[in-house]
Amino acid sequence: MIEINNLTNSLVDKAFFKKVTKKILAKERKRKKLSIALVGPDRMKELNKRYLKKNRITDVLSFSYDDAGEIVVCPQQVKKNAGKYNSTFKYELTRVLIHGILHLLGENHEISKKKAKKMEQKQEYYLNLFLK
Repeated sequence: MIEINNLTNSLVDKAFFKKVTKKILAKERKRKKLSIALVGPDRMKELNKRYLKKNRITDVLSFSYDDAGEIVVCPQQVKKNAGKYNSTFKYELTRVLIHGILHLLGENHEISKKKAKKMEQKQEYYLNLFLK
């Protein structure tokens, strides 16, 4: 089950979010209940500070539970990143969604360079699968 809650004014394609999520979970052979929440910058900063002790806005956070997970995305920050990286909003939104899902599935780029490379390769694979 995939639940999407948009708590912002940003328009997002919920069907595309579900398609990406389902495809990745199927390819990775994982069954997880997933909740995706889109929040504003103030809420994202609050969550980042509370759970990661970082007093700043971020684009995506992932929270894993036994057989479920939650991905929190800040569309406003994603839009800023799209401008910063000379990218599109859809590309960056897809990138952070994939990034969040991979974290829920156990990938972690912060452990080592080897793990970071593995996660980056998977992220690129899925980006190419959905956007190319």
